Amino acid sequence: MAAITDLSGSVAVVTGGTRGVGAGIARALLEAGAAVVICARRAPDEPVEGGGRTARFLPVDLRDQDSAGVFFERIRDDYGRLDTLVNNAGGTPYRLLGEGGGARHARVVELNLLAPLTASLAAYEVMRGQSGGGSIVMIGSVSGSRPSPGSAAYGAAKAGLEHLARTMAVEWAPHVRVNTLVLGMVRTELSHLHYGDEDGIAAVGRTVPLGRLADPAEIGDACVFLASDHASYISGASLLVHGGGERPAFLDAARQRVTPTARKDTPP
Repeated sequence: MAAITDLSGSVAVVTGGTRGVGAGIARALLEAGAAVVICARRAPDEPVEGGGRTARFLPVDLRDQDSAGVFFERIRDDYGRLDTLVNNAGGTPYRLLGEGGGARHARVVELNLLAPLTASLAAYEVMRGQSGGGSIVMIGSVSGSRPSPGSAAYGAAKAGLEHLARTMAVEWAPHVRVNTLVLGMVRTELSHLHYGDEDGIAAVGRTVPLGRLADPAEIGDACVFLASDHASYISGASLLVHGGGERPAFLDAARQRVTPTARKDTPP
């Protein structure tokens, strides 16, 4: 998909950008012209490319404050500036609250809330002193706004992340804009682990009003927009990228009970 704007000359960091949603975001930023650095604890299986260029990979564990500080100092030393940070790294295994144990749930919160906070604080030190400021994009989840059985700690962390972004947007204005992309289900190379085979993935997609899971490139396009001057007056916002959300169960139940004749007389 063609980039909606030109980010040539800008520098972007995507955490957890080695695969899945993060790789899709990195590709979109590359296609828009940005120099992109992806970071994670492990290197990607293959280079992340877009727009005829390749993202640079630097290993870092952003849960460690000292490591995060050194990483962003290196970005400043190597590139002279940092325009965009996308806090994408995160995730959780399926684990009911009573089965996980406190330490395991704490690690989920550390990865999905505290690590983005640590990265954002270090990035802010670079962004606030440069011309043009910068943009931080948090990757949130619909799990942060509804009950999330099997991923309660993850949902709580994502709710906190969204709140954190709104507070950062107030405290760090006017130098740095901070927004959240609130994602629904996205199809990645790991979708089969959650939804099964192609039939299972399609069945899950039908629960979304738009009838399918998102593609990582579509999340990338939203990130490009928030990083660009087109979003220059957008800060503290939560942009829903979820295909309309989840189709209410009562709607399907009601449709099954309505006769074809009655449906013709029912206004849309």
